[in-house]
Amino acid sequence: MGSDGDEEAVPEEGRGIVVVAPLLLDRGDALLPRLPLALHGEGHHRPPLALPPPRKACLVALRSAVGHGSRSNGYLLIEASGGLNQQRTGIIDAVVVSRILNATLVIPELDHHSFWKDNSDFADIFDVKWFTSSLSRDITIVKKIPDKVMRLMEKPPYTMRVPRKSAPGYYLDEVLPILRRRHAVQLTKFDFRLSNNLDEELQKLRCRVNYHALRFTRPIQELGQKLVEKMREMSPRFIAVHLRFEPDMLAFSGCYYGGGERERQELGAIRDRWKTLPDLDAEGERSRGRCPLTPHEVGLMLRGLGFENDSYLYIASGEIYGGTKTLQPLRDLFPNMYTKEMFSDIELEPFLSYSSRLAAVDYIVCDESDVFVTNNNGNMARILAGRRRYMGHKRTIRPNSKKLSSLFKARNQMDWQTFSKKVKRYQRGFMGEPEEMRPGRGEFHEFPYNCICRKPNNESIDGAVWTSWVSRKSWVSDWAVDYERLNEIRRARSSSTNMRNRYRPSEISPSMR
Repeated sequence: MGSDGDEEAVPEEGRGIVVVAPLLLDRGDALLPRLPLALHGEGHHRPPLALPPPRKACLVALRSAVGHGSRSNGYLLIEASGGLNQQRTGIIDAVVVSRILNATLVIPELDHHSFWKDNSDFADIFDVKWFTSSLSRDITIVKKIPDKVMRLMEKPPYTMRVPRKSAPGYYLDEVLPILRRRHAVQLTKFDFRLSNNLDEELQKLRCRVNYHALRFTRPIQELGQKLVEKMREMSPRFIAVHLRFEPDMLAFSGCYYGGGERERQELGAIRDRWKTLPDLDAEGERSRGRCPLTPHEVGLMLRGLGFENDSYLYIASGEIYGGTKTLQPLRDLFPNMYTKEMFSDIELEPFLSYSSRLAAVDYIVCDESDVFVTNNNGNMARILAGRRRYMGHKRTIRPNSKKLSSLFKARNQMDWQTFSKKVKRYQRGFMGEPEEMRPGRGEFHEFPYNCICRKPNNESIDGAVWTSWVSRKSWVSDWAVDYERLNEIRRARSSSTNMRNRYRPSEISPSMR
C-alpha cells in the first residue's frame, strides 16, 4: 500500500509526520449557511504551533520472546469469515495463534459464502510472497500442507471452532494437544476468536501483521493510488467518508431510517435471513447510539464541525440503500463529492464482481486521505483508525452517535450557531485526538497502544521546527500543516532506511477556537 512502499517488514526506526485537527469555526445564524461561503483572506496567519511530544515505533521481532525456530507442532489452517476487514482481523489473529502454538500457518482461506458472495482467495487480495517473507522471523507460513505430509497423516485435519475472544491459555490447553496428535487443525469461522488483551509482544506481532505484512496486490495498489492522485488533482486535501449504508448493514442494525413501510418490509426480509437475531426496538437502538448515521447526518456533522461546502469528499461504500436519492442530501451539503465509480469504469471493470477487492481499493483511498470520517464503528472504521494512528496520527472522526441522534432530531428547533456548538461539544473525544489512545481502551486494532511509544522530548523532529501557520483559503486554512513542508518530510522519509517515529499533534491554542 502507498504508505508502506517497499520498506522492510520490520525496519528499526524512522520518522513521522504531524497532522493537526481542522479548526472548528462557528457558521451563520440559520440551520445551514448560505452558499457559497466566503473565503479567508490571503494574508490571514495563525498563531505559532508548538512542537508536539515525539513518538517512535515499538516493533521488534519476537525472536527472544518465544522459541521460534524449534520444530513445529503441526499445521494450522484458518477459515477467515465475513467481509474484507473482518477477514483481516482473522488473518492477523491466525498469525498470533500460530505463534502461540508454535505451528506452521497455511495461507488462510477466505469466506466465499457470506452475504457478499465474493470468491476471491488470499492471493487475489494480498501479496502472498510479501506476507510470507515479512513474518519469517516470527512464524513459518506455507501455501499448503505438503503432499508427502498429507500422505503420512492417518486422518484429515481436525476441524473445530473456538469460542470468541479466547485467551492464549485456551489454545494451549484445548487446541495444542489436538494439533500434536493430529498434526493439522483447521479452525472455522475464525473472526474475533482471540482475546483483545494479550501479552505486549503478541500485540506487537498483531501490529507487524496488520501494518506491514498485509500488503495488497499490485493491481489493487495501483488502482487505489490512481484514485488518490485524481482526488489530489482536484484538491490538495480531501476527506474520505466510509459510509456503511448497505441494505444488509441496515437490516442487521435493526434501526429505522425514515423510509416508511417499504423500508420496514425490505429490510425486514433481509433481517429474517439471520434466524438468531432478536427483535429490536428501532427507536431504542437509535437512542443508545447503535445506528449508523445516514448520509445526510454525516453531512450535518461535518458542516457543524466547520468543514466548508467546497471541501472535497471521497465516498467509500458498497451499495447504498436508496441509491442516489439517499446520497442527494449529502451532495447538497458537499457538491464536490466523488466515488470510485465516477472515475473510470474501464479501470474498475476487473474488480466489479469482487466486493472485497473493491473494499480494498476504498481502504487505500481512505488511508491516504487527510481526514477519515465514518458513519459507524464497524470493522473498517476501527482498523483504519488504528492504522492512521500508527502511521503518523492522521485525523479520524467517528460520530458520537448516542448524543448526535437526539441533536439531529431537534436540529430544526435551534439556529445554526447553536447546532454547530453542540456538534463540537458532543464530538469531543471522538475526533481522533492522541489523548483518546489509552492502554486497555477499546479494541486493540483501533487503539494499538503497545505499538506507539513516546520519545524523549529532547529528540528532534527531522530538524523541523513548526513555528507558524501558513496562509490558506477556505477550509484548507483550518488545517495546521504546511502541506509543502509535509511533502518535503515525506520525500526525505521515503529515502531513509529507518522506521517512522510517531508524534502527538499539538493542542490548538484556545485563542484559535
